[in-house]
Amino acid sequence: MMEPVRSRKRPTPGPMTELRIRPADISEASDADRRIIDFTDLPAEIHLLISKQLIYPDALSLKHTSSYFYYLVDTGVRLKVEWLMERRMLHLECPNDRRCDLGSDLRFCRGSVPLLMQRRREHMECESRPGLGCLVYGTPVCSHRRKISARCRRWLRRRLTVELWWLLIALIPVALCWLWMGEVIVLVSKSVGGSAKAGTGWLAR
Repeated sequence: MMEPVRSRKRPTPGPMTELRIRPADISEASDADRRIIDFTDLPAEIHLLISKQLIYPDALSLKHTSSYFYYLVDTGVRLKVEWLMERRMLHLECPNDRRCDLGSDLRFCRGSVPLLMQRRREHMECESRPGLGCLVYGTPVCSHRRKISARCRRWLRRRLTVELWWLLIALIPVALCWLWMGEVIVLVSKSVGGSAKAGTGWLAR
């Protein structure tokens, strides 16, 4: 008779008040809980700790996923400078703008900064040097390596900027000129050879 009274005084139900659930039901309930809980259900303290471990491109992506993370994630000057210093130490390409404005994300993400972020996100810079590994996941080997043809296409897409396209267009007439000069040289050499043969034949007579 005393057991129900003790169970009512407990902050959590005791063994006597727990429902009899089969192991299969427990596994199904735990599976349902695992499916419902995701990253956004974690406490704000854990979100803040995770955001402090991210570099600038990842922190910026997380910041713009929702209004909640927009006000939680810090992408200030310190994070921008750390990202630039890390790229410099890894001998990676840095923003080629003479004036890099660190005041806000909008002013900072101008020029070549979005292109650098896209190249990192698409694993273009991974294993660009021996021992560099994957820059996205931090593993010794990048699992997103493409085939040689795909890597060549990505390299061309990365390098063929507007200025380089104009340079290639300007080189087309030069290449055609060289081909024309080669044809002229071949024709001249043939005509000179034919005239030389005719001269030797006339002398032989």
